[in-house]
Amino acid sequence: MENNTHSLQLKTDTLSRILDIATEEFQKNGFQKASLREIVKKAGVTTGAFYGYYKSKEELFEALVGDTADTMLAFFEKEEKDFENLPEEEQLKRMGVPTDSYIEKVCQYAFENRKALKLILTAGSGTRYEDFIHQLTEREERSTHKFIEVLSKHGYNVQPLNPYVEHVLYSGMYASFFELIVHDVPTDEAMKCARSIVDFYTAGWMSIFGSR
Repeated sequence: MENNTHSLQLKTDTLSRILDIATEEFQKNGFQKASLREIVKKAGVTTGAFYGYYKSKEELFEALVGDTADTMLAFFEKEEKDFENLPEEEQLKRMGVPTDSYIEKVCQYAFENRKALKLILTAGSGTRYEDFIHQLTEREERSTHKFIEVLSKHGYNVQPLNPYVEHVLYSGMYASFFELIVHDVPTDEAMKCARSIVDFYTAGWMSIFGSR
């Protein structure tokens, strides 16, 4: 029993060391230029032992960021669906303004998992995460088009948005938020900044959508 426990602890320690060193390597060189050979060497394991944990560099990167990326996308997806399921009158009252509890939840998760998000944002080129912000932007654009239909139905004079302007605004909104991650802004300060970013963009969208 003691031998099994010791063996399990060794495997856990080795895995933790591989992940820590891989994080450093990806942060330093990005996914495409990161050296799997260097990761294995610094982790003090053989190549064969490494492949007992992960089959490729892609799988290793996925282990570092996959859960965080999927959870973040799920947060935004849920908020979109929850808003669309509201009665139209309630949608008009909220006018696309996220609730405080939603902002708190998303920001708290993002800042608690900043290491993984920073890898996605700064080292994800060449992986399925390289268009992470673009995925969020497309989701916002779809949601906005549905909301414009509701506004028009209720007598709001909403002019069609220039698609380039729309894309740039949403890309800028998410890029602004994620800059707090990239620049390692402390959590308490980042939370304040995130609320200011939301207020700024909310005011802009209200200006576009708020007139009858």
